[in-house]
Amino acid sequence: MSGINLARGAAIGVVEVVPGVSGGTMALVVGVYERVVAQGAHLVGRVRALRPGARPATDPAGAQRLDWGLLVPVAAGMVLAVLAASQVLPGLIEAHPVGSRAVFLGMVAASVAVPLGVVGRLRGLREWALVSAAFALTYAVSALPPAAGEGRPPMPLVALAAAVAVCALVLPGFSGSFLLLVFGLYEPTLRAVRDLDLAYIAVFGLGAVLGLATFVSVLTWLLEHHRRTLMVIMIGVLAGALRALWPWQDDARAVLAPDPGWWWMLVPALLGAAAVLGIMAVERRLTGGADAVTRPLPRVPRRAGPGA
Repeated sequence: MSGINLARGAAIGVVEVVPGVSGGTMALVVGVYERVVAQGAHLVGRVRALRPGARPATDPAGAQRLDWGLLVPVAAGMVLAVLAASQVLPGLIEAHPVGSRAVFLGMVAASVAVPLGVVGRLRGLREWALVSAAFALTYAVSALPPAAGEGRPPMPLVALAAAVAVCALVLPGFSGSFLLLVFGLYEPTLRAVRDLDLAYIAVFGLGAVLGLATFVSVLTWLLEHHRRTLMVIMIGVLAGALRALWPWQDDARAVLAPDPGWWWMLVPALLGAAAVLGIMAVERRLTGGADAVTRPLPRVPRRAGPGA
């Protein structure tokens, strides 16, 4: 069973390093979504309990009931897959930047189908305003030039990006790699893993832990109580992020005119979109027509009250 879970983790890890595809979707396809997300929700509760000033958890022995036989091999498979991908993807992106961005553009464009399938038509001025604001903010962030100097981005930005990217654990149809692309940290992070830049990896890991302890619990609450509003915002975010994936841009992320023969880039873009739509179709078939957005979320364990 450990070998099977290792392979499942590797499949999830490969998908997680590809922008536009949710690792949660692949977890469903390989048959461990419900168990992994439930275990992840329990881990979030344990992380929250470690914050300074936090009250003891309602189940102080809960960590002993975690399914380590599932978590350890799945996590190991994911780590191995990320390490392997980090050896291949940076060189591939550097050698074929236009084609790589075209593939990612198609993937992210197709993933807009996730929130659109929930929202349908926008209702009223408020939702149009939310989409417009999310689009404008994401567009502006994705247009920021990369950090100059020694080539390493500022460490506070790395920690912030990791804290936000970890929200993809509970945000349906969202990819952590996609969020790193918006911040301009996708390639630097892959290179840091490839080169074993321990300082970068440590800061990234710290940001991810802080994100688990803060942002993920807030995001889970929003999904439970304001799901439609969050999906409306997601439409704007995904649409605005397409600017970062425009195939033709310079080193400062400025948009350039398409090259002659630009229509050839439609091929990798369409292949990327087809891959995402195909995975979504498998997911919906496995769930009898329900997608990641309409499935109920596992609850994050609560802290005990003052009298517990």
